[in-house]
Amino acid sequence: MSVPNIITFLRIVAVPAAMYMILTGNMEWAFALFVAAGLSDALDGAIARMFRARTVLGGYLDPLADKALIVGVYVALAWVGAIPLWLAMMVVFRDIMIIGGVILLFTLKETLAMQPLYVSKVNTVVQIALAAAILAPPALGLPDIRLYGWELVDVLVYACTVTTVLSGVLYARRGALLFNRLGGVP
Repeated sequence: MSVPNIITFLRIVAVPAAMYMILTGNMEWAFALFVAAGLSDALDGAIARMFRARTVLGGYLDPLADKALIVGVYVALAWVGAIPLWLAMMVVFRDIMIIGGVILLFTLKETLAMQPLYVSKVNTVVQIALAAAILAPPALGLPDIRLYGWELVDVLVYACTVTTVLSGVLYARRGALLFNRLGGVP
């Protein structure tokens, strides 16, 4: 295990702790773990690039850690009523669909370059921003943030919905094209 992979593994281990903090109302620690996970994501990537320590395992673990964090935090936030349940279900379903597609291609012995779509990168930023906008105010003692009379959380819920649906549809389309190329989808 390389240092970046160890950092990534620790990020995965932090997911249940962050969920527990949200579920028990300890938003200060939940926010701290969320920020630490984000910083560790940047750190493991920087170390892997600087020291040429990229590994195949890291190529799979890093996006898995990111998905585990978002899914775990969203499930916990939905449980406590901070985000709509349907949004958490949508985020979880999209990620299961993507991971399922990757596993299916792997079982078919198809090589797959882990290339996220641009809209998926935007979706990830929006998902992180939404979680941070919910966790930061109680953790830092801030009032709810408003933009032009709209609560930031509400704006981000809509943005998250749109980008999650769009990226899910585009990934499904990409998967259908790959399976058609393989002769697996009529």
